[in-house]
Amino acid sequence: MRLDRELILYVFFGTLTFFVNVIVYFLFENIFGVNYIISNIIAWFFSVLFAYITNRIWVFESKSSNIIKEMSLFFGGRIFSGVVDTGLMYLFIDILTIGDLISKIVVQVIVVILNYVFSKLIVFK
Repeated sequence: MRLDRELILYVFFGTLTFFVNVIVYFLFENIFGVNYIISNIIAWFFSVLFAYITNRIWVFESKSSNIIKEMSLFFGGRIFSGVVDTGLMYLFIDILTIGDLISKIVVQVIVVILNYVFSKLIVFK
């Protein structure tokens, strides 16, 4: 039963994290005219910060007293998925010439799955 609740909350907050990422990306890339790679990195930062807070409090209900270790693991995992995110964005947009917003959405689905596995197995175990 706990896994079902956890998965539902992860999907809910993952969806919100997805929207944080896409909205911040869209604002920086399309409104402010910032290069898509830089916009992607900025969007990554804001979405990771949002994800850590929501995952710690509501999804995994962490009781860890070693917040520094937990946060380091969380951000370390997100750095890995951020590199995957940025690499896939480069591949999809520059190499495969797929539109940037479509690429962003597809890449975010892949990243959300990677992040859940990392959070579940390593950070909040």
